[in-house]
Amino acid sequence: MAIMAAGKGTRLKSRRPKVLHEVGGRALLLHVIEAAKTLVEANHIYCIVGHEAERVQAAVAETGVQFVLQEVQRGTGHAMQVLKAHLELSAAPPPKHLLVLSGDVPLIRAETLAALCERHLRERAAMTILTAVPADPTGYGRVLRAAAAAPEVTAIVEQRSLVPGQLAAPEINSGIYCFETAALFSKLEMLSSDNAHGEFYLTDVAALLVADGRRVVAQQAESADEVLGANTIAEMMHLDEAMRATATRRLMAQGVTIFRPDTCIIDAEVEVGADTVIEPYVQLLGATRIGSECRIRSYSVVQRSTLGDGVTVRNGCILEGAEVGDGAVLGPCAHLRPESKIGEQAHVGNFCETKKTTLGRGSKANHLSYLGDAVIGAGVNVGAGVITCNYDGARKHSTTIGDGAFIGSDSTLVAPIHIGDGAYVGAGSCITHPVPDGALAIGRAHQVTKEGWATARRARRTHSADKLADTPANKR
Repeated sequence: MAIMAAGKGTRLKSRRPKVLHEVGGRALLLHVIEAAKTLVEANHIYCIVGHEAERVQAAVAETGVQFVLQEVQRGTGHAMQVLKAHLELSAAPPPKHLLVLSGDVPLIRAETLAALCERHLRERAAMTILTAVPADPTGYGRVLRAAAAAPEVTAIVEQRSLVPGQLAAPEINSGIYCFETAALFSKLEMLSSDNAHGEFYLTDVAALLVADGRRVVAQQAESADEVLGANTIAEMMHLDEAMRATATRRLMAQGVTIFRPDTCIIDAEVEVGADTVIEPYVQLLGATRIGSECRIRSYSVVQRSTLGDGVTVRNGCILEGAEVGDGAVLGPCAHLRPESKIGEQAHVGNFCETKKTTLGRGSKANHLSYLGDAVIGAGVNVGAGVITCNYDGARKHSTTIGDGAFIGSDSTLVAPIHIGDGAYVGAGSCITHPVPDGALAIGRAHQVTKEGWATARRARRTHSADKLADTPANKR
């Protein structure tokens, strides 16, 4: 299988490679690779890269696909010539059949590709073209059939080459093909670059095969939307909207309540359990997994996080790379940064921030705290304004708090530090030494109380004001 991903996408007016623009929360190319991997193993997928090749490879390297470099991009036919040369140099024999995809068609479904391959084998074709009939075919190459209802194709004609009698042809070429590999490779050297762009077009192979008496057929996709690419940012956002609408419909069909789904941004790979409620203006991004019977309230953003069952995320929370246990309550306006692990029934409340912190079962940090690089046991109460001082200006240090401890409001715990099981830290303390199990630690200045001081001060201020008012200047 080959995926063509070497082009610049000049009409996007962007420095970013076209196939790395995102729809549905992922790069265009990643969507195509995911569909391709349902048919073959990743190491049998050849991704043909060219423009910003290193950047594209880095973005999709974790998928396990192979890369073929098209250093000079001279069209889709030239991309196949480069692939042919690459396969000839490799020890492995080329595949008997080759599925060719475009890297910029993110809505393509695995079922459509499977149907295309089945049709190709059933028809014993040298080339099978995936086609579609959009509402407006203008701008696309047209597929010309031998007869209206016949599967056989006579040629693919680019928009600029259409003659008046062909302008009304409704069926477009998707740029996705299945080839008998030997038949394709035998025609690549016959391609000509004598055209407006000086490129070698893969579409010309169809006419060459037909002229040679080989069978070229077409398979029409169920929906034109899934084979349409994007050449402008506006078209890209149209695809993004379609993909997100599909995601919300899928989740609602699985028992998820989404109020005002048009206001929510939900990525294609998000999974949500039944009976969860998602309020308006929520963003669920990346590989987020949310359990059943949760409530995600408005203006929250959950990215690459896992939430158990019965979790409440109150308004305005931000989660990134976090794990949240069953029945936990977050927010409003809590910020869970990467590697935050919130235990079952735990609470992280108003304007609390966690980073690389484990908060045990039933523990609570309800107000205005920063908890970083900490392991906090079960049943701990973290008072308002508590801070784990984890950074000394050069290195990060850890804080551990045992089960059942009580950390008084406005305390600072200077790491590295250990607070034992059941220990108490008095409010307003700065703790710099370990606190044993069951101990009370108080680290603050001794209180001094001066009886009558405030009353005397007010009396002195009143006397001074009276004297000032009695001066000659103030009597004029």
